[in-house]
Amino acid sequence: MALENLPQDLPAPIDDGGADHLTGMQLPDVTLTATNGKEVALNKISGRVVIYIYPMTGQPGVALPDGWEQVPGARGCTPQSCSFRDHFQELQTLDAQVYGLSTQNSAYQQEAKERLHLPFEMLSDDGLKLREALNLPMMDPELVAGLTLYKRLTLIATYGKIEKVFYPVFPPDKNIDDVIEWLSKRQLY
Repeated sequence: MALENLPQDLPAPIDDGGADHLTGMQLPDVTLTATNGKEVALNKISGRVVIYIYPMTGQPGVALPDGWEQVPGARGCTPQSCSFRDHFQELQTLDAQVYGLSTQNSAYQQEAKERLHLPFEMLSDDGLKLREALNLPMMDPELVAGLTLYKRLTLIATYGKIEKVFYPVFPPDKNIDDVIEWLSKRQLY
């Protein structure tokens, strides 16, 4: 099955409360490498930013971990990224910057950015600095071939303060609809 298509019978993740503490927090003094090679200081992003955090993007011809489609919330990173790509202009009209973020290194993310024609940068948290600073929810390594991967969530922050958290995110390709609906009801102050 192509990475861009989601199977109809994907198991939905449950809300385990792993992101309940995030609304109202400040983005931390954490600097991450973007796919353009620049360093992005999260606490210095001005205006409004949408950061969608995902487990990992697959690559054509490279097998996903065994049982990936049976892990609730695992499958769908490529469709989610493509949906943010397809609505990027709309997000800009809503005064929102966009970043994708995973624990994959920048070289891995760069391949996905180019292949998927993403007009925004991806951020690598391969050192788990953001996880440490915000206590972000992680996937059970036993379910994902021992990999260290984030559970899927989306943060919206304005002037460094996290105003909205979407968690769990399901289905991943529809997350953009929730983000746009939320942003369209709030003017950037």
